[in-house]
Amino acid sequence: MPIIAPSLLSANYLNLAADCEMLNASEAEWFHLDVMDGKFVPNISFGPMIIEFIRKTTTRVCDVHLMIVEPERYAEAFKNAGADILTVHVEACTHLHRNIQQIKSLGMKAGVAVNPHTPLSLIEHVIGDIDLVCLMSVNPGFGGQSFIPETLRKISDLKKMIQEKNAPVLIEVDGGVSVHNASSIVQAGADVLVAGNAVFKSTDPIQTITALKKM
Repeated sequence: MPIIAPSLLSANYLNLAADCEMLNASEAEWFHLDVMDGKFVPNISFGPMIIEFIRKTTTRVCDVHLMIVEPERYAEAFKNAGADILTVHVEACTHLHRNIQQIKSLGMKAGVAVNPHTPLSLIEHVIGDIDLVCLMSVNPGFGGQSFIPETLRKISDLKKMIQEKNAPVLIEVDGGVSVHNASSIVQAGADVLVAGNAVFKSTDPIQTITALKKM
């Protein structure tokens, strides 16, 4: 069964503690935390301070997704805030291998995110150094977008690359994931499903998470 990582980008920030407790009561294993800087993507979300507060509400994995430029400047701050996994974008890293080594040296698991238009060949030579690949199935920066169908083939291609390299790397899919398409995403090879609006806009978020878990 897939790991479910609800994206708190879609949570109710006037009642964030209640949403965190809801996730703690659900089958969601990870909290997915999207950090945006208004430069790499055309939106601004939150930083280490909010993650530090969220960390206090849960023992679940805090999966921090940096959609920011110069992520190396902030890696230690996110570690101190409580990140278990820190994912950087290949498109934002001039020296990707160096970024990965920094994350690992700080004691976090390292992920690399790949935008819809970015070829997988750009991460082929670091696949053995990372723990997770986050395939963006929408263009990053906003919640509530529709899943890009071509992502299914990209998931399959990535799965083949990982198997050929014999690398213990998880495939995470982020963007437009719902109970309607989750089964095909998992069948293509995904290990982790990030779901924002599908969970937090649901009339029964816990049941929606359970449904995603059974895909």
